[in-house]
Amino acid sequence: MDLTPVSIAVCLLAVCVCADKAKSCTEVRHFYSGKGFTLNGVPNSEISGEHLRVCPQGYTCCTSAMEETLSNLSRREFEGLVREAGRSIQASLNAQYRSFDTYFLELLNGSERWLEEAFVKALGTLYGPNAGVFRDLYSDLRRYYRGAALNLEEALDEFWARLLERLLKASDPAAASLISDDFLECASKQTETLRLFGEAPRELKARLVRVFIAARAFVQGLNMAGDVVRKVSQVPLTPECNRAIMKLVYCPHCRGLSSVKPCANYCKNVMKGCLANQADLDTEWQNLVDTMLQVASSFGTEPSMDVILHSIPVRISEAVLHMQENMELYTSKIFQACGERGEEGTQTSVSEEPKKKESTVTALEYKPSSTAAVRLEVQVSDVSSKLKEMQMYWIQLPSALCNSKAASGSSNDDKCWNGMAKARYLPEIMGDGLANQINNPEVDIDITKPDMTIRQQIMQLKIMSNRLKNALDGNDVDFQDTSDDISGSGSGMCSEQVCVRGRPPVFGPKLDRAKLDAYGPENKKVKGSGRQIQPCVSLILLLLVSLLLRR
Repeated sequence: MDLTPVSIAVCLLAVCVCADKAKSCTEVRHFYSGKGFTLNGVPNSEISGEHLRVCPQGYTCCTSAMEETLSNLSRREFEGLVREAGRSIQASLNAQYRSFDTYFLELLNGSERWLEEAFVKALGTLYGPNAGVFRDLYSDLRRYYRGAALNLEEALDEFWARLLERLLKASDPAAASLISDDFLECASKQTETLRLFGEAPRELKARLVRVFIAARAFVQGLNMAGDVVRKVSQVPLTPECNRAIMKLVYCPHCRGLSSVKPCANYCKNVMKGCLANQADLDTEWQNLVDTMLQVASSFGTEPSMDVILHSIPVRISEAVLHMQENMELYTSKIFQACGERGEEGTQTSVSEEPKKKESTVTALEYKPSSTAAVRLEVQVSDVSSKLKEMQMYWIQLPSALCNSKAASGSSNDDKCWNGMAKARYLPEIMGDGLANQINNPEVDIDITKPDMTIRQQIMQLKIMSNRLKNALDGNDVDFQDTSDDISGSGSGMCSEQVCVRGRPPVFGPKLDRAKLDAYGPENKKVKGSGRQIQPCVSLILLLLVSLLLRR
């Protein structure tokens, strides 16, 4: 009679144990088939888990084949998440590149168009034979901006030498055929000594070199940053990281805890371990972004980028006028230095006063429209904010990926998956970078063996930052011919080696500019169209007509 309660208790315990062992795998089967896998071999109820290699070896609904399948799936999904995060950064960089590239070329093309329209109007059919000199100048400027291994200062010197040749021959067409190449070479060497074109060549060179070096370095920086993100985002998962990701994401399902989310700190430690090498990019990445922000800000430094590009025709016109007003004096000195060629009147003009001095150009005040003036400040602010948003990308990536996994937000939550069971996660969060993972409890990492692909990209960031810093000082260092890939080929900026341009410009004119040598006080349109010919320039061109028609 006394054994009856004991017998009843034993029977109830046996029933409970049997019921626990017979726990259904219906939820796991539904999840597994939802991933697109066949249910062949998937148990209907829990089985013993001694066969598991990654997940805890308790009762489980996963076979060895299921564990391997889910492990491969977790690898593909994680690598996909990293690539997708990288693509968002690439898309932002690509948008900034397209916007700046479109705007910069609009400025340059507008400057050339304005020069051509002005000279054609003034010279008529006489412009055609000399148009190549000016077109070659703008062609060289575009090639340099595109990354060609071109010495910009030498290209500008070559332009002035060719222009001098045309002017010397036009000054006396009858004697033009007598001027030898040696004489022209000698004459070009006198350009700097005699200041044949006044101060225009020196001032234009200083300004163009500064703005083109900065613009080229800026677009190269955008391209290179996208290239780094693309290459680093494609670094494959290590076997140790694959195990950790599988344990984080799919082992709860095998344990019958499909609705339980990973603990927040547990997820962070897994991600920090798997992305340790990527986090080492942080220092040089931030340096690059900081320097690019400084370069972007320099575009508005007076005289700003748009004013410099649009002042090219004005500077050329001023130089031609200066040469025309002092032609007799200069030709006399050139002939003295380079030898006589039999031209008449060169000796008698040495002491003469320059003619038409009442037409000498003085500094003009440029007044852009209010709309154009605000544009640069607004857009520089916009591009700066986008660069700042991605400045902490590499060390924020682990948390961002955990957010996408919907990990529990409370570090003290005891109802989350901690890698072994539904319980609180106790280990502390690791720091960022490879060196800080030496005691990571979730990912087994050899901190003495960094990923070499990522180390190479860190070096590329250093090189680009150095190039940008030199560009701020007007120095073009370590340039290479990137004319074939500046638009995205191999750069990671454009898919399938194609860049589509068409977004609106990001950059524009700055508001406060006073007494800059540009078009003239009558300009009331938004600059960038490059179509207005100011009275002062027209006067210069008319004088040039008289020079070219001179016999």
